[in-house]
Amino acid sequence: MAYDEGLAELLRGDLIDRPGVSERKMFGGLCFMLNGNMLCGVHKGGGMFRVGKDNEAAALALPGVGPMQFTGRKMGGMIDVTDAALADDASRAKCLELALDFVAPLPAK
Repeated sequence: MAYDEGLAELLRGDLIDRPGVSERKMFGGLCFMLNGNMLCGVHKGGGMFRVGKDNEAAALALPGVGPMQFTGRKMGGMIDVTDAALADDASRAKCLELALDFVAPLPAK
């Protein structure tokens, strides 16, 4: 398994009541989509959230959060979180709040 199923379950629990959420395996991990748009996910060693460039600074100020560098280049508007930050209810909730703030208004795909 390329990602921690326990962390995936935490995100599932956070998103279970939200309409339009689906799961897709990609990049060796599990991605949660909102109306067809990437929202967040889990991968080996942690997780990621799509917070958008306007929310990026607020997200990067949280403990255990860093810029997403999937291919060695920083991906603007995306953050990477450690296992510990993803497992922490308050940290995960804040990252998810920032991601939903960005992704929810996007047009459905």
